[in-house]
Amino acid sequence: MLIRMDVTKVRAMLARAPGLTAEHVRALFAATGGESDFIRGSRAPEEVGLPRAARAFLASPDEAALQCDLQWIEASGAQLILCTDPAYPPLLAQTAGAPPVLFVLGSVEALHSPQLAMVGSRSPTAAGRKTARDFAAGFASAGLTVTSGLALGVDAASHEGALLVGGLTVAVFGTGLDHVYPSANAGLAARIRERGALVSEFPPRTRPLGVNFPRRNRIISGLSRGTLVVEATRRSGSLVTARLAGEQGREVFAIPGSIHSPVSRGCHQLIRDGATLVEAPAEVLSELRIPLPGQRLTNRQRCGKAPSPLDKGYEMLLDALGFEPATIDVLVARTGLPGESIASMLLILELEGCVAALPGGRYDRIPE
Repeated sequence: MLIRMDVTKVRAMLARAPGLTAEHVRALFAATGGESDFIRGSRAPEEVGLPRAARAFLASPDEAALQCDLQWIEASGAQLILCTDPAYPPLLAQTAGAPPVLFVLGSVEALHSPQLAMVGSRSPTAAGRKTARDFAAGFASAGLTVTSGLALGVDAASHEGALLVGGLTVAVFGTGLDHVYPSANAGLAARIRERGALVSEFPPRTRPLGVNFPRRNRIISGLSRGTLVVEATRRSGSLVTARLAGEQGREVFAIPGSIHSPVSRGCHQLIRDGATLVEAPAEVLSELRIPLPGQRLTNRQRCGKAPSPLDKGYEMLLDALGFEPATIDVLVARTGLPGESIASMLLILELEGCVAALPGGRYDRIPE
């Protein structure tokens, strides 16, 4: 028989019970009379069909771990949202295997706003990073909350784009909320907490284990009305998120790219499999039936105008670069310009935000 305990401790205990889902908790509370009866010490009936490991944990919980959890919850100000709460995100509640408890730092209300998941490569091209940031800014301007996983690359650029225009963004962790992973995004996580929410199903002190991130991905897609993949290889975890979104009955979008780029192949595979090809934020908003904001989202801000008197030469160089990374030697062959001139022009174009320098002496054009 469970001893009498308070609401927070019961929720922390349910969050730690192995294999427990929202469906299990709803069935458990239906059989025991609800959370209040469970708090008073009701035992889980056999007919509820809880996983064996969860049943064993609930019968004899790890009190030391729970005590540490409660100390962190109090110190951090985290909120624990149970799957039977009105505050639990309604779209996530509709998905199979939804988590029984969510740990939240920041705005619980942000989880009830219309959300779009944005995911992609941890090592995007310069163009992919800019595309993610620009699209996220467009979505946030239209009132969508941008939801992603706080990873390096496309995830971080998507969060940044929403924050750039003062929009809402949600970061779903694959660890406990006491541990920002990757640590390089700790500052970004702090900003997201101020303009949205940090969310995890994992209790404090959960480390970044590989098996946790596919579980994290089902929450990203489950919170959202649709999932947009910006850049992804064929073996990317972003494709897992897209597959989960499809299984959850949500829209899946993908941005096409170069046929020569490894980080475009995952998006092309999604498009072949039925994902909606999009080239502008307005196309996603149209599919989701969300009104466009005042500004035209199909127009992208041009990079700074190349300085006179070499305007024509700069335009020729950009045309020669196209949208495939190229070295100076390749650009010499394409344009006939001296290598020294191209190197100087590329530096100016990089400062203007028109190109990005890549490893191996290559340069990549940033979309206008």
